[in-house]
Amino acid sequence: MTSTNWIDLRQDRDTGIETIRAHFEGHAYDPHWHDSYLIGFTEQGVQQFHCRRVRHDSTPGHLFFVEPGEIHDGHAPAEGGFTYAMLYLDPDWLQRELRQFATAGTVAGEPGFASTLVDDTPLIASTARAFTTLRQSTSRLERDDALDALLQGLVPHLGWRRRPLTDPRLPRAARRAQELLHANYAEDIGLQTLAEQCGVDRFRLTRAFKSAFGLAPHAYLVQLRLSLARQRLAAGESPASVASQLGFADQSHLGRWFRRAYGLTPASYRQRCGRGG
Repeated sequence: MTSTNWIDLRQDRDTGIETIRAHFEGHAYDPHWHDSYLIGFTEQGVQQFHCRRVRHDSTPGHLFFVEPGEIHDGHAPAEGGFTYAMLYLDPDWLQRELRQFATAGTVAGEPGFASTLVDDTPLIASTARAFTTLRQSTSRLERDDALDALLQGLVPHLGWRRRPLTDPRLPRAARRAQELLHANYAEDIGLQTLAEQCGVDRFRLTRAFKSAFGLAPHAYLVQLRLSLARQRLAAGESPASVASQLGFADQSHLGRWFRRAYGLTPASYRQRCGRGG
């Protein structure tokens, strides 16, 4: 991270919600995904990122949403960079809390955002209030009130949908390869072996996989490992242990990929989640 870039990340113990405020100039993040719902707003500058295979340019007054598993990156195209604030909401927590605001018959399945980038000034204010409240030593009632206001503001931007176990639009080989990577995330599986188990040659598998998921199999596996690493570090596991369990060559190897995706070292992320000294 350059001297002009900074990240301030914290985790609320009661809700598990992570709050992040950061500033970047130039390159910010490599393509990656999260297991959380991301809700944030740009405070200053132009925040450029790709999500849902579309480039978005967020400026002050814009709110952005990213669902779990959606690949996105980050870049500052203009001089002076960009500053943003964001909440990482656990899917189970969000679904449980949202159901109290949903009407009967609309709560089946999972919540999903209709758009990635929106203009909603009141919701930006609610997001900022929730961000501040989660970071201050406030009463639980004050925190819950701020989160309820955030959830109520989110409802118009969400739809409930059932996600099939498999997406029929995806090529069979790509779906099978994804299943194998999730089942063997810590193994040093080769592309030839993966292709053979999927019943296609290496080149067809790579083309199908990139078309389906936006990343080549190796890049996808790295992001899968990083997502699992983030969970384990937040739970208090050491970077060295996480690296060895998830198939990284060593702690330095994990650290290089982790910084490229999240802008922090594994040890720093663990510490900011209140799990290490």
